[in-house]
Amino acid sequence: MKRVVSIVAFALGLAFTSCGSPTASSDSTKAAPARQILINGAGATFPYPMYSKWFDEYHRKFPNIQINYQSIGSGGGIRQILEGTVDFGASDGPMTDEQLKQAKTKILHFPTVLGADVAAYNIPGITEELNFTSDALAAIFLGKIKKWNDPELKKANPSVSLPDKDIVVVHRSDGSGTTYVWVDYLSKISPEWKSKVGMSTSVNWPVGLGGKGNEGVAGLIKQTPDSIGYVELIYAIQNKMSYGKVRNSAGKFVKADLMSVTAAAAGASKQMPEDFRVSITDSTGPDAYPISSFTWLLIPSKIEDPMKKKALTDFLEWMLTDGQSMVEALSYAKLPAEVVVMEQKAIAQVQ
Repeated sequence: MKRVVSIVAFALGLAFTSCGSPTASSDSTKAAPARQILINGAGATFPYPMYSKWFDEYHRKFPNIQINYQSIGSGGGIRQILEGTVDFGASDGPMTDEQLKQAKTKILHFPTVLGADVAAYNIPGITEELNFTSDALAAIFLGKIKKWNDPELKKANPSVSLPDKDIVVVHRSDGSGTTYVWVDYLSKISPEWKSKVGMSTSVNWPVGLGGKGNEGVAGLIKQTPDSIGYVELIYAIQNKMSYGKVRNSAGKFVKADLMSVTAAAAGASKQMPEDFRVSITDSTGPDAYPISSFTWLLIPSKIEDPMKKKALTDFLEWMLTDGQSMVEALSYAKLPAEVVVMEQKAIAQVQ
């Protein structure tokens, strides 16, 4: 079922100044209510907890602005922004060149926060935090490692008594940016994965059960003994799920947290392309968590309604400033300062 952030707006007797910002009227007569502005968006489940918080807080600040967001997956967000059925989309994987060519109006990418995919598992009797090598993760999702006590897993976890149980793989069934991040990583570290499965928001999985949304995958893992799957970090934390460390390109087993996700973005922020479409999986930083990613809002470069354009661009400015102070409480990492500066300049491209 689609989850909708619907923030009900009420007119509070606010008027717009000549520049369009809400402000209290100084007229002695009663001011006319401000125009109610409805903005519709859809897409990624990865940042849904953050967007829910932001849209609620922004409505409290500007009660005449209502932002509805449908958490339907990145594939759905890209599809709807291309079809023009929403005012903005959201995705954890940047749109491809081919997708951008399909757009009637140029689509701009605005990074919002940083997050991570984690390898969450449910192994009865195992309370230890497991270590996963890149080879092990690729082999598990290719269906080549079938047992929890496989030598590759035992080698990385010598002190854990792993059971002789079949591994149940869980993955996304819908078009998903969380999937894009996961398979982007697997494609970088496994030539076999790259050639046999590849990288997209939706792939033909060699093995496993499918769940819809991060919520669906988290639910399946919790309900299925001896399972493993990938979810966004906040969903693992909220659902009190076990998730492992992953060995990065420097050979260090790293747990996903604010510091390790920020470390993954450090190098990319220095070489950020002007369109912000960049991958930070398998980062070379010694303390980087290797399955980290930006997530993006997809904004049309031309918005016909001037009031809606102003409301959306003002929100982007707020998101890059006040909004960033809220992200760590929900286990996302802030945008690097250099990226914020670039985005603030890029807002002017929305006409």
